[in-house]
Amino acid sequence: MLQFLLTWLATAISLIITAFIVPGFAIVSFSSALFGAAVLGLVNAIVKPILVLLTLPLTILTLGLFLLVVNAIALGLVGYLTPGLTVAGFFPAVLGSIVLTVVSSLIHQLFLGAGEPR
Repeated sequence: MLQFLLTWLATAISLIITAFIVPGFAIVSFSSALFGAAVLGLVNAIVKPILVLLTLPLTILTLGLFLLVVNAIALGLVGYLTPGLTVAGFFPAVLGSIVLTVVSSLIHQLFLGAGEPR
């Protein structure tokens, strides 16, 4: 349970950092970031696998680059469903998904990966 809460908090912090870096991506408050992290988890668990399956031929044709578009669609959906989280368009969603992936990976490696045995 503690690992789940830490992951949720790390994702919310990643969303806030992404909002500072990416123009056109904005978060109003920390509670919006927490709610957005929960919605992002649900979208990644339910909607994104369906999108990946439906766009598999296009993903294969573009050697996986179309997954950036799928990630942008998922992040745009999170922005639409979360009050206080705004994604201003397609290109902020693409850049936001890239930055969110990098920032989230760094935070998880620095803070959540430190307590795991190697």
